[in-house]
Amino acid sequence: MSKLGGFGATVMGTGMAIPGRVVTNQDLERMVDTSDQWIVERTGIRTRYVAEEGVLTTDLAEAASREALRNAGVAPEDLDLILVGTNSPDTLFPAVAAKLQGRLGAVRAGAADVQSGCTGSLYAMAMAAGGIASGAFRHVLVVGAEVLSRMIDWTDRNTCVLFGDGAGAVVMGPASCGGGRVEGFSLRADGTKHDLITFMGGLVEHPASEETLAAGMHHVKMKGNDVFKFVNREIPPFIDGFLEEMGLSPEEVAHWVFHQANWRIIDGVLKRMGLPEDRAVVNLDRYGNTSSASILMALHEAVSSGRVSKGDRVLMSSFGAGMTYGALLLQY
Repeated sequence: MSKLGGFGATVMGTGMAIPGRVVTNQDLERMVDTSDQWIVERTGIRTRYVAEEGVLTTDLAEAASREALRNAGVAPEDLDLILVGTNSPDTLFPAVAAKLQGRLGAVRAGAADVQSGCTGSLYAMAMAAGGIASGAFRHVLVVGAEVLSRMIDWTDRNTCVLFGDGAGAVVMGPASCGGGRVEGFSLRADGTKHDLITFMGGLVEHPASEETLAAGMHHVKMKGNDVFKFVNREIPPFIDGFLEEMGLSPEEVAHWVFHQANWRIIDGVLKRMGLPEDRAVVNLDRYGNTSSASILMALHEAVSSGRVSKGDRVLMSSFGAGMTYGALLLQY
């Protein structure tokens, strides 16, 4: 756990982007053996957005980034670093962040992708906050962007109903620039559970071949029940411990931005922590699980709608393949 000191860091502006094609549960009923009722009862998802042909992860990342930069009042040439959390980059290399840096004209900025499952954008925010608080950076653009629809088996009802495409972005800077601050963060992983969410084909362990294609290794695989059990076992005590180290009770956090993976998971964590449903920021019913983009999209909607007021505390928490998980506490 890191209780952030130094110069402090804040979120100066947020943004998001979604592609133009909506896929409803009724659409999926015509594609796989499923139903709207089954999907809603088990996930809470009603629609998701899917990238049109030719739309890349970098395209969504750019649109979200430009909105965040406008809202922050920061020019691209003033950025010191660009970090993109993604599990569905256009290519393994070059990185999405490098392409984004070029498109934005962020001539002074370094660029790197952060691949840490759905927790990637939270990891990137923590890295940015630490770098800003130390004085190493002044302005950092953090993006979560995904086009997971190209990596999904659309005949597998256990995964195709869950995921959507989208991007969220935040511009982070010194606490003196925004009034609020990142109060602290904690990043964790349990690599003994690395087999719960996987995409195995095409790289070093399983180079692309006719055999890997036939075995379906070029699609996302997930042991859904095991993921559900892991999250409900690990996340509530982890967050309890994080807040205790921060010297806060759950009741002192006004808004909870959980990874938008499954309403049953969010509801279970809220109940175990004794929190009412209205404390959680929820948009997964409209967008599905957008992986590393989800918490940044949810934060943007909470801020842009006026839901978050000055002085409010916001706790962001995510989990993902690896298994990785983490939490970050903001005060606006």
